[in-house]
Amino acid sequence: MSTATPAKTTLKGGEWLIKASAPGDTFIPEEFSEEQRMIRDMCDQFLDAEVYPILDKIDSLEPGLMKSLVTKAGEQGLLATSFPEEYGGLGKDFITSTIINEYLGGGHSFSVAIAAHTGIGTLPILYFGTPEQKEKYIPKLITGEWAGAYGLTEPNSGSDALGAKTTARLSEDGKYYLLNGQKCWITNGGFAQVYTVFAKVDGDKFTGFIVDRGTEGFTQGPEEQKMGIKGSSTVQLYFQDAKVPVENVLGEIGKGHKIAFNILNIGRLKLCAAALGGAKRAIGTSIEYARTREQFKQPIANFGAIKYKLAEMAIRAFVAESALYRTAAWVDEKEKELLDAGQPFNEALLGAAEEYAIECAILKVYGSEVLDYVVDEGVQIHGGNGFSAEYNISRAYRDSRINRIYEGTNEINRLLTLDMTLKRAMQGRLNLMGPAMDVQKELMSIPDFGAQDDAPFAAEQKLVANLKKAILVAAGAAVQKLMAKVETEQEILMNLADMAIATFNAESVLLRVMKIQEEKGEAATAIYTDIMRTYLYDAADAVNKAGRDAVNSFAEGDEQRMILMGIKRFTKAEPFNIKEARRRIADKMIADGRYNF
Repeated sequence: MSTATPAKTTLKGGEWLIKASAPGDTFIPEEFSEEQRMIRDMCDQFLDAEVYPILDKIDSLEPGLMKSLVTKAGEQGLLATSFPEEYGGLGKDFITSTIINEYLGGGHSFSVAIAAHTGIGTLPILYFGTPEQKEKYIPKLITGEWAGAYGLTEPNSGSDALGAKTTARLSEDGKYYLLNGQKCWITNGGFAQVYTVFAKVDGDKFTGFIVDRGTEGFTQGPEEQKMGIKGSSTVQLYFQDAKVPVENVLGEIGKGHKIAFNILNIGRLKLCAAALGGAKRAIGTSIEYARTREQFKQPIANFGAIKYKLAEMAIRAFVAESALYRTAAWVDEKEKELLDAGQPFNEALLGAAEEYAIECAILKVYGSEVLDYVVDEGVQIHGGNGFSAEYNISRAYRDSRINRIYEGTNEINRLLTLDMTLKRAMQGRLNLMGPAMDVQKELMSIPDFGAQDDAPFAAEQKLVANLKKAILVAAGAAVQKLMAKVETEQEILMNLADMAIATFNAESVLLRVMKIQEEKGEAATAIYTDIMRTYLYDAADAVNKAGRDAVNSFAEGDEQRMILMGIKRFTKAEPFNIKEARRRIADKMIADGRYNF
């Protein structure tokens, strides 16, 4: 039964922590347009037809194979979707480009090559290039005729990107910058034609450059032998007085950090999308195996321990998807708002991604950890066979591990989640102080035991609101107690980040399920409600544990007891039979033979 949808409210980055949202404020995958569903299906079909039949050949790094697949994807328009029409792109919105990242994300090493090419391999030129640079490079990159790569990391500068040692000095005739140094872990490096590379002009001005394959003094090393994503080309780049024309400076001299860090915001969201695509494929593989593998004269899918694993895989994937498209829609709306205000295309999308940098960091952490959970439990479901290279789940397990490292390690992204939130509060962009003081006053008052609200999902909405209060209690006390020292207390910051991640996810999945019920009715929503309630039940425990760990690290005595009392009060979930809920979730997938949410 449908109800009136309230006016849509688009929150600023981080505002979800202090403001409530209604179902009408979120975007959910069930709302994909017909065109978006067609694009989704095209991506699935491309992987099934072109990639999965030759995964072993891809992993062997057969010369020319990966480049040919990139070109084929370009011929089908899968590289051009979100690029401007003036350069041969299709000009689709950010949500559509996120769909492509998700549904091409289950292709193992191929997915890494495509994501690097369409993301860090192309976007720096699109967003920061001169008109001449864009005209020269973008059309060939989005057709797949040329492949792109990105050179930021060095042997001694990973997370500390600005600590790079590669240098650039102007030649005596003023026509070239001479680059000297080394870059490592360069995805697509072995076959790319175009490289975005960062170096320090005159030893201190961090700057971006476009470097073409074949540039004098520029060479690539041999392919790295990696634990996973074996088919992804990964090499080192070497520069020995590499002659890069002055017209290939990307952006402004000394402003390379703007390119590097702004591109990462988009990359983090899209990494979550790709990880989600991989997770859904791995869930399908695990369901298929569990249905056909028999032990004790019955399929192992009949056993409760296996059902638990399958259900938990599905719950985490569904939650990640809910948070992903909620954020992608915010970025899309902000981009359109900035475009309507007269900002150029590049500044609009980068500005939108910066606005939601906190949420992009959250998505990167959660998406990569969902995939790790899914493939790990997938191997467990396969038992000894999961350890055999004959079964694809072993490849999925190896390939997953890198996601917690690149686009900023998950530790860095947890720290960034809190760092950006606190900085926005200090800058006046996010009003945390008022809500934090209100929660402190609430703690000192007598709890309100008024009449229970019997409206649908009222208890879940109250729990999510309380989880936010638990964060404000713990974070507010930490900042008051530690002041500037809080920046050095990484363990506490990561505890607080875990509270934020669980709470953002909880609200995202709750809003999605509420919206599904508004549109489809209660009966059709029952299985989604099981997913949501199971996640919220576990999230309350996770927030409680992380909150207690944080508080016990900086408080003691009466102060400690009061804050812990508040965290306990704000993380109470209604009793719920999660065993039966998980069984219903698993049974639906087992009956259908696939992930079906």
